[in-house]
Amino acid sequence: MRRTSHFLPVALAALLCAASAGAQVTTSPGAPAVDSLAPSPGPVAAVPGSAAAPAALPEVRPAQVLSVTDFPNDAGDHLQVAFQPSPDSSLVLAYQLERRTPGATDGSEDWAVVAILAAGEATSVVDGYDPDYPVQPGVHYDYRVDVMTVDGGHLEGPSFESAVVARGEWYNTDKTRVLVACSIFMALIFYYFSRARRGASLYLRPIAGIDAIDEAIGRATEMGKPILYVPGLSDISDVATIASLTILGRVARKVAEYQTPLMVPNRDPIVYTVAEESVKQAYLEAGRPDTYDPNSVFFVTDSQFAYVAAVNGLMTREKPATNFYLGMFWAESLLLAETGSLSGAIQIAGTDAITQLPFFITTCDYTLIGEELYAASAYLGREPKQVGAVKGQDACKGLVMFLFTAGIVLSIADLILGTVGDPSRSLIMKLANLVTVGALE
Repeated sequence: MRRTSHFLPVALAALLCAASAGAQVTTSPGAPAVDSLAPSPGPVAAVPGSAAAPAALPEVRPAQVLSVTDFPNDAGDHLQVAFQPSPDSSLVLAYQLERRTPGATDGSEDWAVVAILAAGEATSVVDGYDPDYPVQPGVHYDYRVDVMTVDGGHLEGPSFESAVVARGEWYNTDKTRVLVACSIFMALIFYYFSRARRGASLYLRPIAGIDAIDEAIGRATEMGKPILYVPGLSDISDVATIASLTILGRVARKVAEYQTPLMVPNRDPIVYTVAEESVKQAYLEAGRPDTYDPNSVFFVTDSQFAYVAAVNGLMTREKPATNFYLGMFWAESLLLAETGSLSGAIQIAGTDAITQLPFFITTCDYTLIGEELYAASAYLGREPKQVGAVKGQDACKGLVMFLFTAGIVLSIADLILGTVGDPSRSLIMKLANLVTVGALE
């Protein structure tokens, strides 16, 4: 009996284990056995068509426009819109600012998206930068802010009827320093204007290329050879062409006095007409209208390299003693200057084309760089207005150079004193509060 009592509990346990194993095999045939004591891997996704549905996201509250104000310092084509974002910012992907014109009949009465902002980016938008939806001065608009949620939803915000309209300002307060700088520069120019008109002797920095013009004309006169003047290849709307025609008048006057042959080939028909009148007027002012040759100024062609070929042939045949290249030039600059250099002529060039300056500097005897071309007329004619303008511009440049030098010195002082990172103590920051580079442009 004692053996039987010990055997029964063991047999009952074996039967229970076998029953449990048999139940697993029956419910999941062909599948691996799952340990009922193992932890669950997590919630199981609902099968489509089953009764279980995913949990819905919480409802997102809308955003709303707080205020619409006129954007300052503009031409009346911008409005600043401030809005309150949705309190449920974690569920918001972006905001859409929409606008309509109430009572309109041209299509603008419908809501149109004028700006899209990512959630958390900003709470204020300047409307009017989109060229497709411009802001018209004096027009009332309605605004609203729609919410785009992270799950792809779209929630419309309440409409805000703005009582503010866009209006332009007469004066931009951000440009006060520009006004002050321009006033100083204009005052300097008019000051030297008045001094030059009163007969004061104003010193102008000598420019070698301009001083050599009389020498070059005299050399051609002594050799009995002609002078070639190329007024550039651009049209009459180019500033360099206008400056070149002004210098042509001065050169033609000297040529008329010395009775030296002059050749002026032109590429543009209008430039040809103006150049012809300038030379004719110069001969008249010099008192030699009878010696003017109508064939000295002529039109060649408007084709760039055909013009260059014609001028190079002219230099090869006529052998001019002096060549002037003044105006706007492109790829033909080296072709012209190299041919003239091989012919042995004195060459004076001038242009504001930065890419062509190296070729002229290499092949010509004298080169007027950039604004020296514009100042050449004042140097040659010595008219009071032109001299005063050049002197006033030089004074303005001197003031700008002084300010830049002061900025460099103050920056070095900040490094020595250790006040670079402190705007309240920085010397260069104090100078920047008075004047900016934009005010000097």
